[in-house]
Amino acid sequence: MNALFKALSHPVRRRIIEMLRQGPMASGDIAGAFDMSWPTVTGHLNALKAANLIAAERSGSSIRYRLEISAVEEGLAFMIGMVEAARRTATREGETGDDAQRLPSG
Repeated sequence: MNALFKALSHPVRRRIIEMLRQGPMASGDIAGAFDMSWPTVTGHLNALKAANLIAAERSGSSIRYRLEISAVEEGLAFMIGMVEAARRTATREGETGDDAQRLPSG
């Protein structure tokens, strides 16, 4: 789970995820969307692969990447569980959400 959130912490990686939501893409097309070196893009793709957010498939001399929905679902399920637990705790303690544990201004 830590690798998932670490991978999503970088805006370039989040943009790659958004691009792959449209469907599989060749590595060259992904790299062409960014003004950075090929090794830098490859590093971002490797971080996403390590977090199981994307998968690569070689086709001849080309590599195509696709989104791995199961890892995204796992991360969302974790976050939803955390929010639900926080709401239950806040409700038990009589807090109302927006006003819960608000720090004084100034």
